[in-house]
Amino acid sequence: MYFHLRAVPPSALRNSPTWFQRLFEDDWDTVRERIGRHREEVLDKLYGEVELLYCGIPPNHAPEGPRTHVVLGGRPVFHTGSSLPPFLLLTASQVTGVAEYLKAADFDDLWRHARVQLLRPYGAPDAEPEMRGLFAATHRDLTAFYARTADYGDAVVKWLMS
Repeated sequence: MYFHLRAVPPSALRNSPTWFQRLFEDDWDTVRERIGRHREEVLDKLYGEVELLYCGIPPNHAPEGPRTHVVLGGRPVFHTGSSLPPFLLLTASQVTGVAEYLKAADFDDLWRHARVQLLRPYGAPDAEPEMRGLFAATHRDLTAFYARTADYGDAVVKWLMS
């Protein structure tokens, strides 16, 4: 499973699940190219743990705001007659708020607050350097993605894909 975040100009948005689904039908080479330009971001199956980094336990324990929009935040757009997960839509204004939050966020502080919960599934103390590095890299990638998206004045569409 992969959680995709894709920058979209507000003028191009359509309120249609079919349209949103087409946004995510590109081949991996195209996706990688957009990731390199910070126009798309992909989180692996650990996206819930990245959510925990920003929002704490239980998920969305943080008060509503930019930190809750980083991963799982946004207005849901449901598929018609389908059990697929909904798309999530962040407006350009919300994207700007997330970008400002991430630029100001101190990763060491985020890690300190979530460390115990993030390391629990791995059980070994020697896993911390690798896991901390993974979360730090993800934080940098998300910060770059949201900063570039805010600079363009774009919205973000998110979707959990399998």
